[in-house]
Amino acid sequence: MIHLRSAAEIDAIGRGGAIIGALFDELQLRVTPGVSTGELDRVCEEFIRAHPGAVPAFQGLYGFPGAVCISVNEEIVHGIPRPDRILGDGDIVSVDVGVTLDGWCSDSAYTFEVGEVDAETRRLLRTTQAALDAAVAAAVPGNHVGDIGAAVMATVEGTGMGIVRDLVGHGVGREVHEEPQVPNVGRAGYGPQLRAGMVLAIEPMLSLGTDRIKTLSDRWTVVTADGTRSAHFEHTVAVTTDGPRILTGSTRQAEAGVESGLGTP
Repeated sequence: MIHLRSAAEIDAIGRGGAIIGALFDELQLRVTPGVSTGELDRVCEEFIRAHPGAVPAFQGLYGFPGAVCISVNEEIVHGIPRPDRILGDGDIVSVDVGVTLDGWCSDSAYTFEVGEVDAETRRLLRTTQAALDAAVAAAVPGNHVGDIGAAVMATVEGTGMGIVRDLVGHGVGREVHEEPQVPNVGRAGYGPQLRAGMVLAIEPMLSLGTDRIKTLSDRWTVVTADGTRSAHFEHTVAVTTDGPRILTGSTRQAEAGVESGLGTP
């Protein structure tokens, strides 16, 4: 069932989303060579819980052991934070965060540069950000879910990068994962029609190589099948009559006038 949320309910989701946006601002200062993914997980959990009533939505979800998902280089999603996983100069790390506040969930991801990354990696990040930007812009009443995937495909066309097809965005609200599924590939005009009040987690995932994936023996971490690097950017977005409303952007981004909520946190 696809839910349509009231303006007050969208505001409530946005309050949790604002915590994620502020957390990504904080992580920009914390993601440095030599830090462990376990330490970043601790920072994330403490930051979220410092806001009264807020809890990490992913902690224990389907049995996941971390507060947030932290995925490095070829890891696409669901990386388990570990104290012995140390980030090095030139790595990239995707931090996927869910927050539950007052019974409402929000979900967002950002891929950070660790120190100085090479030009090809930087191109991957910028293309994935641009794909999210285009996908969000397509989330307007009267369009269809397929328009979102089509926008991602149009952005990535000609880059030689792979769009991860087996992992999708989703509705979000009372639960982290709700209907509809929001694939990163699609045909304009196809799929469920977008209506004001829908709240979607839109999350392009690209790789420098194949679109194929595999899951590691920990049964959580999803990686590119060919070991190439991947990036993941995600926002929780409300479909409104005034256009897409990003619920997980950061205050610093808003003050900088970044329309899509993208760019450096």
